[in-house]
Amino acid sequence: IKNLESGYGEMQILFDISLDVKPNEIAVLIGPNGAGKSTLLKSIFNLVDIYKGQIVFKNKNITKIPTHELIELGISYVPQGRQVFQTLTVKENLEMGAFLTKEKDLVEKRMEEVLEKHFPDLRKKLNEHAFALSGGQQQMLAIGRALMQDPQLLLLDEPSLGLAPKIMKGLFKKIQEINEEGVTIMIVEQNARQATAIADKIFVLEDGKVALSGD
Repeated sequence: IKNLESGYGEMQILFDISLDVKPNEIAVLIGPNGAGKSTLLKSIFNLVDIYKGQIVFKNKNITKIPTHELIELGISYVPQGRQVFQTLTVKENLEMGAFLTKEKDLVEKRMEEVLEKHFPDLRKKLNEHAFALSGGQQQMLAIGRALMQDPQLLLLDEPSLGLAPKIMKGLFKKIQEINEEGVTIMIVEQNARQATAIADKIFVLEDGKVALSGD
């Protein structure tokens, strides 16, 4: 990300943001509420207005590329608040994550990988509606849905929000496992202690700027 400035309409949130994340790293964004952390992830996923700067992914300038094309390039985004499709079943939610994949066999293969490798607890819930799941299970489903597109870069916005400590600890372990399979991960997280424990890089945002960065 080079000299990025973005926001919502006339409300600028980010000011001259520059940062670099290498393949297979876990990068954590921390900072106070309103610092611009979520806006940074949304900028990468082209969900906000970008006024200036560049976002480069795999040597390609993706700054103005539509969101659905970013998914095709290998970027997946899990928004804050476990935004699953509440009235769809767990299986249907996972299938929605692979909506760009035309081959039925490939969708089934990826679903099996998500259930077998990462979230086996969801297997027995496949035919239940998402609203019937616990908060932790809904977060697993949201991440599992993002993995259905086989991403190379996974953007996670506050994945531990509202989760019990034990569930949170297990979730961060799963995030590490996903990273170990070769997925680069950027996380916005309020629980700095848990997040920085698994991070390769840390960026502290304050008032829409990078105040500190390091290993």
